[in-house]
Amino acid sequence: MPEYNVTGCGCPEGEGGREPLKRLGWHEYFMSVAHLISRRATCTRGHIGAVIVRDNNILSTGYNGAPAGLPHCNETNCKIYRSTHPDGTVEENCVNTIHAEINAIAQAAKHGVSIRDADIYITASPCIHCLKVLINVGIKTIFYDKPYKIEHIDELLRLSGIRLVQVNVAENTKEQA
Repeated sequence: MPEYNVTGCGCPEGEGGREPLKRLGWHEYFMSVAHLISRRATCTRGHIGAVIVRDNNILSTGYNGAPAGLPHCNETNCKIYRSTHPDGTVEENCVNTIHAEINAIAQAAKHGVSIRDADIYITASPCIHCLKVLINVGIKTIFYDKPYKIEHIDELLRLSGIRLVQVNVAENTKEQA
């Protein structure tokens, strides 16, 4: 077995070995975890990750992909359907893919984890369908990194009282994840 010579706590140091790496705040931490989880996504149209959190503890995670045991988009092809919003804009979605938020909710349910009054961190703001489900399961705050068709969810957010908060994670934080 090889021997290692470690001094101090063994924590990685910053550039040049001078300064320790900055400790992540909770928002950066959970959003970085969401970005890491998004790397498991199998939909070729987008990689999204979600982390459900309560009291600074991770309750469940999810990424976008096909239901368990079924072919993923990266193995076959996306099956796209188009729908039209009341304002006339056309949206395209993949029939094969379950969104990251729904997968995180399903994982919590599968393992008997209550997510009522929790928060969720998502690498992109939720679509209108996911928002409706997040409302029903009792999510209080949605933290997101990149905006995705926010104009379609404004009214539901206002009516539901769910907070939508943008958390930008620095590019170098994403690369370390």
